Amino acid sequence: MKTFKIGGIHPEENKLASSKAIEMLEIPQKVCIPVTQHLGTPSTLVVEKGAFVKVGQLIAKSDAFICANVHSSVSGKVSKIETVTDTSGYKKTSVIIDVEGDEWESSIDRSSVVKKEIILSKEEIVAKIKDMGIVGLGGATFPTHVKLMVPQGKKAEVLIINGVECEPYLTSDHRVMLEKGAEMLVGITILMKGLGVEKAMIGIENNKSDAIQYLQSIASDFKGIEVHALKVKYPQGAEKQLIKALINREVPAGKLPIEVGCVVSNAGTAFAVYEAIQKNKPLFERVVTITGKSVKNPSNFMVRIGTSVNELIEKAGGLPEDTGKIISGGPMMGKALNSLETPVVKGTSGILIMTKKESKRVEIQNCIRCGKCITVCPMGLEPYLLAQVAENTNYEAAEKERIMDCIECGSCHYKCPSGRPLLDYLRIGKNKVGQNIRNRANN
Repeated sequence: MKTFKIGGIHPEENKLASSKAIEMLEIPQKVCIPVTQHLGTPSTLVVEKGAFVKVGQLIAKSDAFICANVHSSVSGKVSKIETVTDTSGYKKTSVIIDVEGDEWESSIDRSSVVKKEIILSKEEIVAKIKDMGIVGLGGATFPTHVKLMVPQGKKAEVLIINGVECEPYLTSDHRVMLEKGAEMLVGITILMKGLGVEKAMIGIENNKSDAIQYLQSIASDFKGIEVHALKVKYPQGAEKQLIKALINREVPAGKLPIEVGCVVSNAGTAFAVYEAIQKNKPLFERVVTITGKSVKNPSNFMVRIGTSVNELIEKAGGLPEDTGKIISGGPMMGKALNSLETPVVKGTSGILIMTKKESKRVEIQNCIRCGKCITVCPMGLEPYLLAQVAENTNYEAAEKERIMDCIECGSCHYKCPSGRPLLDYLRIGKNKVGQNIRNRANN
């Protein structure tokens, strides 16, 4: 069965909510919507305190190339504009809205009828995806319209759709593929047209056999779309690993997938593209998994952007007594939250509540040079060495040893018998080396 060749691990899956259908979470009384929920330049506010906004109304505008529009997820009055810490741990300018009713922009088609006919041109598709604020929902939140704008001299040959969802516990993409499969395939067709390619490949790990079978059964109605079962192996959902698994091409160090003729998009993103183009619906809600071994009711909710994490936890049965950590994302690449009032954003794929036993790190021991971190690294790096030079602030050596190629999957950290915080040091090192590279480019 198809997979990538170098490294990888097999953590316990814990897909506790995989059989739970998507539920609509109640509209909260208040939302907190950060105006920057994407990779790139911050968006510019276009509303003021005291303004009344509708569901789907633009509240922050994209004014740069790599940037994305932000829309209101509720109707009501803007009560505050203040700085709030989001799920990434960074402080962001945010719009606080007190909810009044549920009044949507009249241009949004709220019917459940699946619209297959695509009437927009390639250029119109790209422009509308930008207008609707669509970003990658797999975690990176890169503006989708930018991916469709192939640089001069490059050629796109295939669109790859990431339905892998290899992070333990997370099941939001799985449920989208099962419940919104037809809409997702229309969205993929739209992305193909916007990109100018005739072929799309959907990669799904074999632990989601129901999604594979369902999508294969309906894909015959859509020209050029193939569904491929992949071996269960983490981190197969990473772009470079998925490309290697599906088309056996290797993206060069420091380069993007377009270098090998492909563009990668997430399954949830394809559904958001369908809603944007066919229903005129901006990205103001998404499916979020709320899960954990002690959670009473692990679930998949359709959540309005800006809803507090606490609302999801309460709906899933409340905060367990043995809670040790609350993670935004999965256990491998997610980040711990320091407040239950942290808002759900476009990149929030899941909220994981870990028990005290699970979340307690083992005592850190000296590195024994066992080489296990090297064996499991999917990028062929030497994590023990990179962590060591980053810890000693030798960022020149870190750059030389290719720290920027690290995809922060956490495989090394997971496998280390000495409990060394390898991923922590790698993230710190990458951040500093990235700053140094940008500084050199600007001088």
